[in-house]
Amino acid sequence: MPPANDPRPVEPEKPLPGDCCDGGCNPCVLDTYAEAMEHYRERLAAWQARHPEAG
Repeated sequence: MPPANDPRPVEPEKPLPGDCCDGGCNPCVLDTYAEAMEHYRERLAAWQARHPEAG
């Protein structure tokens, strides 16, 4: 049984179109977002494995 306090992970907020300045920043906000999405997908998959009833 999953822990009682095990909330579903929250998807990171997508950057707005104007958030990237096209200045070649390292890291770019779009790179940071892509990395955050990767981690989110991993956490979501683990959460779904603990909560199969959630679909």
